[in-house]
Amino acid sequence: MQFRRSQFPAGFNFGTATSSYQIEGTSFGKCGSSHWDTFAATPGNVVRGENGDIACDHYHRYAEDFDLVKNAGLDAYRFSVSWSRVMPDGTGAVNDEGLDFYDRLVDAMLERNIKPFSTLYHWDLPSPLADLGGWRNREIGNWFADYTEVVMKRLGDRIHAAATFNEPWCIAWLS
Repeated sequence: MQFRRSQFPAGFNFGTATSSYQIEGTSFGKCGSSHWDTFAATPGNVVRGENGDIACDHYHRYAEDFDLVKNAGLDAYRFSVSWSRVMPDGTGAVNDEGLDFYDRLVDAMLERNIKPFSTLYHWDLPSPLADLGGWRNREIGNWFADYTEVVMKRLGDRIHAAATFNEPWCIAWLS
């Protein structure tokens, strides 16, 4: 079956999406450890011991990646913000280098007329919070609210829309 844009309503967004842990690389920009880093570092959990240290190196290649998005004829991109990159300990201190990365990411999308959509949590919980019980800890709502406020103050005026959680049912089921 072949589709044409003219078959879709005006304003329909054609886009793609990624997850920070799977694409950015956690070795860069003073990113803190997430529970996925802990999982990947545990012997026997991952074939060949692979991890997200470099991933697809989107951290350095985002401009090229967005050129591919644009050249594919897409006009929207949903990215997730790594809580561990923005707040390495999950609470408290903010990593300005991490926020600077997301500033560059959003700016690069806007320069290409790609609408940025963000996801605040796509399954990469900072390890220090996972060690405190993660999503089963009653304080996590407050921690997440603090993180969300930091991100939205920095990016909220430039993103098209934000989702709080990617697949929240899975977060609850896997916690």
